[in-house]
Amino acid sequence: MISFAPDYYDRMRIDAHQHFWDLDRFDYPWMPAGPSPLRRNFLPSELLPHLQNHKFEGSVVVQAHQSLEEAHWLLGLAANNEFIKGVVAWADLTDPKIGETLDDLQRDPHFKGVRHLVHDEPDPRWLLRADVLHGLRALEERGIPYDLLLRPIHLPIVPVLAEKLPELRMVIDHIAKPSISTGAFDHWARLMEPIFPIPNIYCKLSGMITEAPWHNWSASDLRPYVNFVFKGFGPGRLMYGSDWPVCLLAGTWKEVLAACTQALGPLPMDVREQILGGTAVQFYRL
Repeated sequence: MISFAPDYYDRMRIDAHQHFWDLDRFDYPWMPAGPSPLRRNFLPSELLPHLQNHKFEGSVVVQAHQSLEEAHWLLGLAANNEFIKGVVAWADLTDPKIGETLDDLQRDPHFKGVRHLVHDEPDPRWLLRADVLHGLRALEERGIPYDLLLRPIHLPIVPVLAEKLPELRMVIDHIAKPSISTGAFDHWARLMEPIFPIPNIYCKLSGMITEAPWHNWSASDLRPYVNFVFKGFGPGRLMYGSDWPVCLLAGTWKEVLAACTQALGPLPMDVREQILGGTAVQFYRL
């Protein structure tokens, strides 16, 4: 049996945000209408070469369909593909029996978190509803982290949420989707800044190129946003994610990685590797 040094897993490179889907199993209403590079199946065998070519030991797959059926399908993929280190699944936070659902999911060691498509809810304060808070408390009680899929309009509720749930680890996906294509920065930055001191809130450097002009972006477009969250959260609360295959609307897996590292600029190796894997390992307890 191979043994590893105690910090081996902290040094793994992890793509902390990617998806799989199967159009024969599920429908995906969020996909662009009409012809799209996203409208085909994306399964583990297609992602693995990208990870291997860039010395990534694994990934965290995140829900793309809001159903427990998809949750169990993703957990099945993880059981059969060693590189899938964790699954962030969907669960109905408004269900009075959410605790039973979470207990069932936690029987699978690959289950590492929950996400809901909050940014598609018509109520921007959806996360503060009493039934949703009940569900989030069930996560908190079980030590299960939560992925926050937000837009800038939702950021003011994050400090409120953290105050109500001080032990719930949460990560903001896609740096909260600022409109990089229009150069909108100041408003997003003002809303993000109060979140920086909250120790249980993390942030993913993911989903940025699809918020930039799809066919005319560069790492310099991302740099102000990346530098801002780097200074605010620090490497210990930042994690890299490709958002593959959604990223294919604007660029390849390799181009996403290059853009993120170029936007970060030169960093000490340990800081870079923390963002490229260490933080995800610690946050999701991989």
